[in-house]
Amino acid sequence: MSMTALQFGLSGELFGVSLSALAGRALAFVAGFLVTLVIGRVVLIPLVLRVLTARGFTEALRSLTKSVANALVLFAAVAVAFMAAGYPSFLTAAATLSGALALALGFAAQDLVGNFVAGVFIIKDEPFQVGDWIEWNDISGRVENIDLRVSTVRTFDNEQITVPNGELANNAITNPVAYEKLRQKFVFGIGYDDDIDLAREAIIEEISAVDGVLTDPAPDTRVSELGDSAVGIQARFWIDDPDRGDYVAVRSSAVQAVKERFDAEGIDMPYVYRQLVGEIDVNERPAE
Repeated sequence: MSMTALQFGLSGELFGVSLSALAGRALAFVAGFLVTLVIGRVVLIPLVLRVLTARGFTEALRSLTKSVANALVLFAAVAVAFMAAGYPSFLTAAATLSGALALALGFAAQDLVGNFVAGVFIIKDEPFQVGDWIEWNDISGRVENIDLRVSTVRTFDNEQITVPNGELANNAITNPVAYEKLRQKFVFGIGYDDDIDLAREAIIEEISAVDGVLTDPAPDTRVSELGDSAVGIQARFWIDDPDRGDYVAVRSSAVQAVKERFDAEGIDMPYVYRQLVGEIDVNERPAE
């Protein structure tokens, strides 16, 4: 008798299990898999996405949630299918295998996992968004893309920087455009013999006339320092809806306007100088 005949036997069995029972288990597996998959992807995932949309979550977070939910639904469908087919021990084996894989991957890719988690928190907490101008660790630029592992920043010299999300999450980030207004400060130095009140009045008038400077709050000044060669007057002014280009242009126009007004008013802007005091002894070399 051949091996095939021994396996199937005369009673229609395969390895001691009747073919009808195997067919039933196969149908139960397929049915359990398809039902769970359809319920998850047609009902549960769209419901979760609608809730996130209603609560105002960003597209990036909704996309992340959808990807994770699809993976969970697929795993649940396989688990339910094995249970429906009469193999509940699959869940124990799958849980053990998943734990071992997670532990191995955690040790092998600590930085990768850290950046992934940081990306999730950046997307959720929104310390900055695509299009914002940010500064960190003496680096500044405009955010072009926020991914789960890295974020892409374009510097103002038109260079692209790919930054691991862990670096952005673990360092202080300055976001100058997070609010509707941005205050700027600049210190003008005048001579000790010049009229301070006249200089302050000139600064306020010239800065107030610059396009892009807000009148409410109005620009103001204060004497901030007494230097070696100049009296420092700090000007403070606000710009609306700040952008990197607007910030640089407005600041440049304000400084130039004040400098030209000082020249017209005869207000000195002294530069720092140093006086060296001492003696030099010169010894003549005797003639040979």
